[in-house]
Parts: sequence; structure tokens; C-alpha cells
Amino acid sequence: MRPAELDRVPVAEAADRYVELVRAKSLTGALSRSTAEVYARDVVTFVALAGAGVVLDDLTGEDVDAVLLAFARKPDGRRSGGSDRVGVAGGASQSPSSQARFRRSVSALFKHAVLMGWVQVDPMAASTVSARERGGLRPERRALTREQAQGLIGAARSMGEERGGGRRDQRMELRDALIVLLLSTMGPRVSELVRANVEDFYTNDGVRYWRIFGKGGRTRDVPLPRDVAVALDDYLARGRAAVPDKALLLSWRGRRLARGDVQGVIDRVQARVDPERRRSVTPHGLRHTTATHLLADAVDMDAVRRVLGHSDLSTLGRYRDELPGELEVAMRAHPLLREPRPSG
Repeated sequence: MRPAELDRVPVAEAADRYVELVRAKSLTGALSRSTAEVYARDVVTFVALAGAGVVLDDLTGEDVDAVLLAFARKPDGRRSGGSDRVGVAGGASQSPSSQARFRRSVSALFKHAVLMGWVQVDPMAASTVSARERGGLRPERRALTREQAQGLIGAARSMGEERGGGRRDQRMELRDALIVLLLSTMGPRVSELVRANVEDFYTNDGVRYWRIFGKGGRTRDVPLPRDVAVALDDYLARGRAAVPDKALLLSWRGRRLARGDVQGVIDRVQARVDPERRRSVTPHGLRHTTATHLLADAVDMDAVRRVLGHSDLSTLGRYRDELPGELEVAMRAHPLLREPRPSG
């Protein structure tokens, strides 16, 4: 039930209280840490766009629409301007998926505000702005083509074969090679990658597995491709610093690698790729690369879902738009243009 009296809380104060609750839930396991981070970041952006001193209950559906549109046109600070999509007006814009995520975060804030008595009516009920990603191929695919992906993997393999000199704790080639191989062939989320510990990798009947701790407290055991298992063992034997930290991936200082460092690793490996096969890509783009090429090779969809850690098969639809040559193959084998089979 809603409290009898309305608490006219400014937007900034409501956001602070809500973020504190979200972070407390992540400590108790009710929310994953990555989900809590997303909510917190989006709520901070909402405060900046709505106005810190505005009373939360004074916001209308039109005000929320204005905030959603402002977010759609404005980067949220996680990426440089060059990596944002370009809208019709020529400026940087958020992707439809980012807009939908931001809308969910704002909606969660207002649902909590209704329960706490900070607003009389949830303005999201009167909001009309929503992001919808239309069908068809994206103008620029997130996933690398087969040639681009193989170029990146080849560069990672060559790094793993190098025998660099100097101090062991400052030789990062084996670590960087392993990172790129894991991202390119298994498609983990970057949070899952940096959260991995040495003990999460085990052997069963001669096969190396990675127990991945994913979103929502779900775990999945995924077998490593043979080449990746070799790179892992090589890194553990020759490349990982002998420090007590249980993290798999360490910085040169011997601490757990941060999420923000992974892009730099990819860029370093990309610099070794032939320019004709090189294309910049994010860690999430490599997740798309894994899914796209597994699906293109007719790997069972449920197996792909389990590798990526999705709870629903329908989620794989986002990758089907990127299947290389899918439409061309379909039209070449059009059922209405096949020669009829002879009767009898």
C-alpha cells in the first residue's frame, strides 16, 4: 500500500535513496552486481537530464518523454563520441537497445517511488516514447566477418607463441592472447570474463571446462575449444604472475584486471592484424561474433543459447540479423524456383 502522505522528494534525493537500495540488493544477491551498476548509472543520467532540484512528483509523462528523447540523442559517457551511432540529424545517438535499457531503469525507479510515496501517479504510464529496433540488417554489423575474426584469432595465436624476455609479471602477451581467444570463441560477457577465477576452470574426461558465473546468479559449464584450452594452460604455466590473488586475469601489478582494460587488450591484438582484415570491435562485438558464426554454421540454437548464457531462445534473434550471407543463401535456394520433382 502507498503511504497516506506524499513525500515531495527532489529528483536527486530520490535517486540517491534508490541507488543505495539497488546496491544493497546487489550485496544480498537479490540483484547481480552488473545489473546494479547499470541501474545506478542510468539513474545518475536521469538526474542530469530531468534536473536534480525538480520534485519527483512534479514530473509528468511529457517530462519523462523529454528525458527519454534527450538520452536517445546524447551519449551516456561510457563511449567516445566516435563510437556512437549517427542519427538523422547528424549527431551522436544511443542505440535502440541502450534506449530500451534506459527506459527500463527509469521505470524501475518510478515503481519504487510509487511504493515509497514519492509520487502519486507513475508518469511512465503516460509516457509514449519507446525505442524499437526495426527488422532487417543493420547498416554496420557489430560482429566481425569470418575473415576479420580469423585475422584477430591468428594474431592472438601468434602472440601466444612468442617467448618474450624480461620479468614474468610484466609479460602480458599470453594473457592478452587468452583474453581475445576466450572472447572470440566463447562469447562471454566482459563482466563474466574479468570475474573469472583460476578455480573456475576444470578438467572432466580430458575436456577443459569453464564454469561461468553469469547474470541473475546463473552458472553454466562450457567446454573450451582445444586451442583455447592450450592457450589457457600455457598462460597459467608461463604467463600468470605467481601472486595469491585467485583472479584468472591479472594486471601487470598483479591485481584483478578491470573491465575497462579489456578494450585496450583487444586493440593491442588488433594492431597486429593485416590492415585489410582489421576492424575495430568491442568486447560485446566479439560476443556477437561468437553467436553469429555459430548460428551461421548451423550449430543447434539451444546449444548457442547455453554457450552465451541466455535464458530464452528468442534472445538469439538479435544475432540473426547479422548472419553473413543469410539472405543471399535463402534467395538462391528459393523453394518456388526449384524444378518440380517428376511424379511417379
